[in-house]
Amino acid sequence: MSEIDRHGLTDRFWERKPMSKLSQREWEALCDGCGKCCLNKLEDEETGEVALTRVACRLLDDATCLCAQYKIRHQFVPECIVLKPSNIEDNLYWMPETCAYKLLWNGQPLYDWHPLISGHPDSVHAAGVSMQGHTVPEFEVDEDDWEDHIIEEPT
Repeated sequence: MSEIDRHGLTDRFWERKPMSKLSQREWEALCDGCGKCCLNKLEDEETGEVALTRVACRLLDDATCLCAQYKIRHQFVPECIVLKPSNIEDNLYWMPETCAYKLLWNGQPLYDWHPLISGHPDSVHAAGVSMQGHTVPEFEVDEDDWEDHIIEEPT
């Protein structure tokens, strides 16, 4: 039995409930664990275009693509955005194209590799859409050099 099954979240709740009605556990389960939201991004001030870099937040664990201090992350990264139904629309522009929150908000289905579909927490990594093993910690790169680390989103 997969970890997701043990938590009782295999009933495709994301297809039945509006995002605003999800429990905290259901909301958190939508995260596929790709790590892309924890990458530093560069926004063109003139066009608003957002470029993804491989420069990761100092709290991102490159091996698991999870925040090493998720519950207390604001103690270390006060500007970390807490995504929730009430602010998702304002944050869609910088979210990864494969993000479940963005997909569902736009009325699109989850990908087959999403852990809620596959039943396997590592399916996002096996599909090659996560940042596992592809990041550099932000403390190793001068902010002026982030442009040197712009990447295309793995999809």
